[in-house]
Amino acid sequence: MKAVFQTDRGRVRLHNEDAGGVFRNRDGFRLAIVADGMGGHRAGDVASEMTISALKTEWESASGINTADDAERWLKEQIKKVNLLLLDHATNNTECDGMGTTIVAAITTDTFATIANIGDSRGYLLNESGFKQITEDHSLVNELVRSGQISKEDAEHHPRKNVLLRALGTEKTVEMDVKTIIFEEGDILLLCSDGLSNKVNEAEMMELLQNDGNLQQKADTLILLANENGGEDNITLAIVEFSETREDDV
Repeated sequence: MKAVFQTDRGRVRLHNEDAGGVFRNRDGFRLAIVADGMGGHRAGDVASEMTISALKTEWESASGINTADDAERWLKEQIKKVNLLLLDHATNNTECDGMGTTIVAAITTDTFATIANIGDSRGYLLNESGFKQITEDHSLVNELVRSGQISKEDAEHHPRKNVLLRALGTEKTVEMDVKTIIFEEGDILLLCSDGLSNKVNEAEMMELLQNDGNLQQKADTLILLANENGGEDNITLAIVEFSETREDDV
């Protein structure tokens, strides 16, 4: 297994409110996470950083997560705990009122990957069948696409594209999508914030991920392209590749 995490402020924003990382537990399995924070007075970076810190701590001490059921249960339980943690912090710190974050997180083992998401940070899978988005955006625009009111092409430039229907830390109860996929030799999992997916299309992502070069070079090139295409938002990604070849990685 190989993995890399990369984040960039972009060309416009003064602060980076994204956070994330790739972390190993006691059994050597990985948890990759991308969180895109939101909220005034820099509260967005508080929400995303608290989310990553809490999940990192829990994951690094975790073990015995050997089945898809184990992984799905762990993600649901821990993300719900983080949701309450963020709500409590916002309640007790007025400058953080209304803060929240998206999250896309994946547990990757030697046989499967389990992905959970809330909001519009995405997960993509590249395998022998091609390249596809495997998460569903929890956004107003995606609901309009799903209901047939606008086309997918219209959605790319819709004025309310940034309106989320779900976020972590904004309500007492939170709904998340959780799914498990087969993860095999040569497969690549890409998690990213909308700072990447809004600026680099799926064909470009697929081409770059298939190119020669190591994961760090691929991550750097994806972020470079997002910046070249405007870089108006923070850009964050995690890439996990199923490979029997050992290399220095996260």
